[in-house]
Amino acid sequence: MKRSRIPRRAKQTPDAEALIRLATGYSLSATRIEDAFWDARLVALVNRLLDENAEDVFNAALDQLYQQSSRAYDELADTIESCTESRRNADAGNELLLFVAPLLAWSRYVIPSGALNAAVIANARVQLQAHVFARGVKIGLANYLFSPDQLPQGFCETAALREKLAKAALHDKDMTLDGAQLPETNAFLSDTRFLIGVAVAPKGAALFRWQEDDGNRDEALTQWRTQGGEGLRPLFTGCAYELLLPQPYHAGCREADRQARPYSLRASAAFLATTLNQPPAQLRAVVAPFFDQRLEEYRIGFTERGNDQVIHGVVWPLLDSEDENAEIGSQIEAVLKETGIGEVMVLDHRFPLEWCDDCGAPLFPNPDGEPAHAEMPEEQGEPMPRHLH
Repeated sequence: MKRSRIPRRAKQTPDAEALIRLATGYSLSATRIEDAFWDARLVALVNRLLDENAEDVFNAALDQLYQQSSRAYDELADTIESCTESRRNADAGNELLLFVAPLLAWSRYVIPSGALNAAVIANARVQLQAHVFARGVKIGLANYLFSPDQLPQGFCETAALREKLAKAALHDKDMTLDGAQLPETNAFLSDTRFLIGVAVAPKGAALFRWQEDDGNRDEALTQWRTQGGEGLRPLFTGCAYELLLPQPYHAGCREADRQARPYSLRASAAFLATTLNQPPAQLRAVVAPFFDQRLEEYRIGFTERGNDQVIHGVVWPLLDSEDENAEIGSQIEAVLKETGIGEVMVLDHRFPLEWCDDCGAPLFPNPDGEPAHAEMPEEQGEPMPRHLH
């Protein structure tokens, strides 16, 4: 799937030119025999560049291909991601994969993140091995609950984390992470959290439970949500949360981003109904597109019906290859109606991508078609994050 990129000028190097040539050849191939030729050479080059921490080379090649060829761009992006999150160890006869187990949460209080105690990690390990991974697969978990702000930045950082976790996973152990080296977590009412680990399986063997003859993906998710969710419950006092299916690192992060958007709207309706002590039918949502040089995101301003003051807001960012031709406004409207919101207004004129000059919070559309600051009524003035993520 094509990933969105911000156009920029980058100096081309021989390695970047080689990446472009190999990815272009791969994209034009029409047979598996030729695919294997390009794939072997592209994987070898990407692995070398990961070892050399050559992040700029990857970005230069991806930026050029993004402008020139969507198919070649996708081939290169997929290969880099695959090499970043997985590795085949021919000498040891095993394969390893960096994975994430995301969860969505919302709360009027602080959503947990940070170091996890041994009991929580041990329980998560048991449930992952019982319900998500195939028999005989070894795993190593980081003893940390990551927020989006704390995920590795770039391909090379991600590959470095994979290697650290792999050393633990090969011995079926977990990794102690120094959280002091990670950025602070921003506070939102609705957000995503991640368990991160590495799974190791014999070469050619099943890695996930649903690859086995008696396995099933939906059943794996159901059991992980039930059993794994119960093990995490002590962390999430005062929070509503929902576990997502553990997946390879990049696919899992993208799926979490997609699921977080409708989840934040449902969380918003529940939060406002509880805080204001009135049903969602008494609320109104105003949906509008916000542009910079292109459409960047939709923002949803919430008001009480009969009152134009925006009391809360949600940002719905564009993902993957979405643009202004996608029916995003209709998707948002459908989710809002499912939550029971009494009135939904979808505006179609362009709003500028603006934030409050004083506090930096996003401005949200009001019923008059103007960007406005979200302010809860004074009687509901309990300190809390400004908006749903």
